[in-house]
Amino acid sequence: MRSRVRATALLATAALVGGGLVGCSKGPGPESAISDFLTGWRTGQFAASLHLISSNGSALTSATVATEIKTLTGDLASVKPTLKAGKATVDKDDATAPIDVSWPIENGVAWSYQTSLRLQRNDGKWDPIFEPSVIAAQLTDTDKMTVKTTSAERGSILDGSGQALVSKQPVVNVGIQPNLIKDQTSLISTLTAAFKSANVDVDLSDLPNQIKAASPTAFVPVVTLRQPVYDQIRSRIHDLDGTVFTTGTMELAPTSTFARALLGTVGDVTKERMDKNPGKYQIGDQVGFGGLAEAYDDQLRGKSGVSVVAVPAKPTGNTTSDSTGDDPDADQGKTLFNSAPVAGKSIKTTLDQKTQRAAETALAMTQQPSALVAIRISDGSVLAVANGPGAQGQDLALDASVPPGSMFKTVTATNLLEAGKVNVNTTVNCPQTLTVDGYTIHNSEFEQLGNVPLHEDFAKSCNTAFASLAPKLGPTGLADTGKQLGVGIPWDLGIDAYTGSVSANGNPSEQAAAAFGQGKTTVSPVVMAGMAAAVQRGQWKQPHLVVDPAPAHPAADGTALKPSTVSALKQMMREVVTDGTGVKDKSVPGAPMYGKTGTAEHDNKPTPTHSWFMGYRGDVAFCVFVQDGGMSTDAAVPIAGKFFTVLG
Repeated sequence: MRSRVRATALLATAALVGGGLVGCSKGPGPESAISDFLTGWRTGQFAASLHLISSNGSALTSATVATEIKTLTGDLASVKPTLKAGKATVDKDDATAPIDVSWPIENGVAWSYQTSLRLQRNDGKWDPIFEPSVIAAQLTDTDKMTVKTTSAERGSILDGSGQALVSKQPVVNVGIQPNLIKDQTSLISTLTAAFKSANVDVDLSDLPNQIKAASPTAFVPVVTLRQPVYDQIRSRIHDLDGTVFTTGTMELAPTSTFARALLGTVGDVTKERMDKNPGKYQIGDQVGFGGLAEAYDDQLRGKSGVSVVAVPAKPTGNTTSDSTGDDPDADQGKTLFNSAPVAGKSIKTTLDQKTQRAAETALAMTQQPSALVAIRISDGSVLAVANGPGAQGQDLALDASVPPGSMFKTVTATNLLEAGKVNVNTTVNCPQTLTVDGYTIHNSEFEQLGNVPLHEDFAKSCNTAFASLAPKLGPTGLADTGKQLGVGIPWDLGIDAYTGSVSANGNPSEQAAAAFGQGKTTVSPVVMAGMAAAVQRGQWKQPHLVVDPAPAHPAADGTALKPSTVSALKQMMREVVTDGTGVKDKSVPGAPMYGKTGTAEHDNKPTPTHSWFMGYRGDVAFCVFVQDGGMSTDAAVPIAGKFFTVLG
């Protein structure tokens, strides 16, 4: 927990209600004087006609009272309270009116209480008596109000077993103090080499300018390192002339790469965020940035506690005090109001830490942007949402919108198998090229198989064979079957994901291209992993990622596939691995692997191509994507093999 003191600036409108009189008196009642006093309190400007006195009866100027109220109210001086007078009690020349006070503090918290205003009648007029207790009963003339907030304990993002994926971990802040530097060029060069050795990506190009602009004894921040990473390079940077260090804790995932794009990060609220949400945040609040941390920030962040404390306005002795929150004695004083913090609520995901780590290990050496999604087929749980280092913070696993290439031959085959228009042994010619309506289609490396059965066309990924089947699909057949397999329909994973768009009603050349995963069809890795799971299961069911809180609008189950269709697809997907384009994974230990590769052209250019591989092994469906990775056999297929080898 941490606390701080700060001013709050909110507005409210005073409601002034006159009260009745109790007791006997002559002349006008005190209602007008009460109303004028409350207006002066709220606005800071008292009517010239209002005569104010102290508790000993001496006259007070309006300016003096306004200043006293400003001093007493301290951090609340800029806040306009709602003030309401109750029925005044009058006894001869004395009157007392109850005052209901309500201060809007922050984040929807209001401090409401009752005080009283005394008045004295002099020369037929009622004079309000100003004393600190009018503002709040416990105040004295040496006090001022300070507002303190206490951060709420942030909720956790949990994995499928209920373990926290993000937790407070020790960190070391590496900085530079300008007046300690002896050789700036050497210092920056040594830091760069040390960070590189620990795989820490930090740009130091602007560091000389930051050092020049800083004061001699300033802490110029360089990077924040996890404690184990700092320990790894401590001997190389700790004793450098110019380096300085501070320690602390941060909300962090198990590793710096662990599901980073999905989980997001937590840090100090930015001015931009505050400006977009007036009154919602305060300086120093910890908020989520990106991914689940931002999408569920309101739930995870909880509600800060707030208190109003009366502390000495003019401290004595060796203590120091100001209104900035740095006063070491700020916790002393009388607590006038306290609203305890409300801890944030955790959210639960289906992620499996072992599977996530295996996915990230498989992608670790890939320089191009890449992603891997894994789904448990039996219950639809998303086990891994991994993005390789080349993705640079993008969540390609969920958000990529790119052509699927030959993976989509699975949809073409499903449509035709379901309709009984082909079977695995139907002969479909695979020429080197095929021209449709002026559009020339070719196979990878201009391969030709000749007249072979469909299962061989599928296993060896013949584009021309599947393009020739396009007329059998009809104008919307591919899109209809895509929807049956979860492509191109709304999902609700609890976080945004792109679920694809399938070409429909195109001209002959577009239909031919779409039949082998080109044309206007686009997908993401998660939607193709869901399709692979559907083949093994025999029915598409929406995967699950965030389960608590449960998503409001999950997609309905797809129509079950015919058993004969499922059997045929499984036979062909197995052949892809044993004798086709996925043969590099033939020897991966464990249960048999089934899959379909894809090498996708994009942006109307033949190269570079995206590399894809989707499929399943045992109860785990997967999809690997490598942006501009080239042939699937060279990029995506080996990554899938490494993933299952590491997973075991």
